[in-house]
Amino acid sequence: MTQLIALVASLAGVASALPHHAVRRQVSELRDSYDFVIAGGGTAGLTVADRLTGAFPDKTVLVVEYGEIEYAPGTFDPPLTVWGGAGAAASRWAFSSLPNLEVDNKRGVVFAGQVVGGSSAVNGMFFDRPSRSDFEAWDQVNSPEYASSEDKWDWDGIFPYFQKSVTFTEPNAETVAEHGYTWDLSVYGGETPIYSSFPPFLWADHPVGRAAWSEMGIRTLTECAGGDKEGLCWIPISEHPETSRRSHSGLGHYAAVNETRTNYDLLVKHQVIRVVYPEDTTGSGPPLVEVRSRNDDRVFNVTANAEVILSAGTFHTPTILQRSGIGPASVLDEAEIPLVLDLPGVGSNFQDHCGPDLAWNYTEPLDLYPLPSDMSSDPDFAAEAAAQFDEIPARGPYTLAMSNSAIFVSLPNITADYEAIVSRIRDIVSNGTASSYLPPDHRDDPRMIAGYEHQLSVLADFFENPEAPSLESAFATGTSARAISLHALSRGTVRLNLTNPLEQPLLDYRSGSNPIDFDVHIAHLRYLRQMVTTPTMQQYGAVEVRPGADVQSDEDLLQHTKDSFTFSFMHPCCTAAMLPEEKGGVVGPDLRVHGLDGLRIADISVLPLLPSSHLSALAYAIGEKAADIIIREWSEDE
Repeated sequence: MTQLIALVASLAGVASALPHHAVRRQVSELRDSYDFVIAGGGTAGLTVADRLTGAFPDKTVLVVEYGEIEYAPGTFDPPLTVWGGAGAAASRWAFSSLPNLEVDNKRGVVFAGQVVGGSSAVNGMFFDRPSRSDFEAWDQVNSPEYASSEDKWDWDGIFPYFQKSVTFTEPNAETVAEHGYTWDLSVYGGETPIYSSFPPFLWADHPVGRAAWSEMGIRTLTECAGGDKEGLCWIPISEHPETSRRSHSGLGHYAAVNETRTNYDLLVKHQVIRVVYPEDTTGSGPPLVEVRSRNDDRVFNVTANAEVILSAGTFHTPTILQRSGIGPASVLDEAEIPLVLDLPGVGSNFQDHCGPDLAWNYTEPLDLYPLPSDMSSDPDFAAEAAAQFDEIPARGPYTLAMSNSAIFVSLPNITADYEAIVSRIRDIVSNGTASSYLPPDHRDDPRMIAGYEHQLSVLADFFENPEAPSLESAFATGTSARAISLHALSRGTVRLNLTNPLEQPLLDYRSGSNPIDFDVHIAHLRYLRQMVTTPTMQQYGAVEVRPGADVQSDEDLLQHTKDSFTFSFMHPCCTAAMLPEEKGGVVGPDLRVHGLDGLRIADISVLPLLPSSHLSALAYAIGEKAADIIIREWSEDE
């Protein structure tokens, strides 16, 4: 029995009874001070804590986590019998956005982990990486200001941390022969107890989707985690290769090390309210960390001797900063919070993957077995599936997560009109109208305007690149697909709730506020609907039902896009972006907050642009690189 199996068995018990050496639940259990204080025990935060406590056994680290230690089931675990249904899950926040004017005043819904392990403990377990082109774009938006920085965030600067952050296990020969999995082991190579693997089971209609995409002319890639991602990909999932249980940072970066790290404390069920700089001393940190107990509302300060690292995620990192008086001056003035530092990028630049859907019916029998419907219609099959999941190694349907196949296609390979779309992007930059698509309080701020125009120019180049994915669509089973736009041009906000600043922030997606986004959505949808007309789909009499054969004009496709629009595919990012301060940035390449001493950010909020991937693997890599930067700097000081 592996260590992971034992850890899963223990975590399946009552969380409060677990014998965790590092866990703390009240202020009386804390030390007088800590060298490093990390706000947020999620994907990146626990990665940083693990690496710092390992590298500096004489330095103390405190992680303050809003949630509790919980067992985190996979997206399809027993006793569920409905694949893709809403089953038992670890604790999470559910956010509902403000009404979106450009999408018929609809509201977006997005989830985030409220548990030790963060969103890695509640996500869909899709474990892909961005493309090389994404990091070239990241490097471009930070040029020329950071060209000489020691800390590079281009592909070569981040790729080693993807390798370090995960242990990939090759499938056995029987599984490969059955499903045709391909991979390149050289792009992996880590020994971290964060696991990825291919499941031994796929639904019987999974090959239908892959065959349709192949018939559309999409090239099939051997491996998509090594930088080349334009094509049809096999995607590993974040599960242990023997147990098929979810692998997340609460296991790999906390439970796996906590018994041996006497310098590692984890304070659960506590909220970091703000960081506090004494008056006129923002240049001489680190700040105090103000913390609230969720049990009795007691508020107290924690002292950090070295630095404070915010790793509370896309929604809560900017909220902590805003409560600290660090953020857009107009927002803080309205909230009656004394201004410490005017950084308009805090809580701005909000982005997420979004898009419309496509659906079809089969008019000929889909004579394939097994399908998800067999879990509910065949009790014997469901019982056998549950028994297979408890075997070592696990087998059967419960070894699945959400999906294992996806296409990532560039705009030049989607539409001949890509040049017209790119020209429209460049036109609004050159004629000065781009600023009109920003949130109202940014339209007169030269920093936010300069940053947005620079991002649009970089994205125009990106959309012209035939190797840079613009569209994602995943398939596992069924009769629907999503046309997911990977690089939105619109920018939203995450702002304090003025009624109760300690509660969850207000999200404003502002999807479609830059109307060129709808041009991209329509191009994606026109392309993806070709699936239904492929020979493989037609073999089963596939008929498009949504948007439907009578929906052909751009006007009608626009309305379908709004009618079926998903605001979030659970990949929110970019609200404390790594950009120069004069372009609306919040952190530099060393992840230090502009203008503040002793304060860094290490989570997915530092992305300047959405990547061509889901965010879990990238969050781990950011945590690994952040830890390396911090370790290097403090090692040099000793």
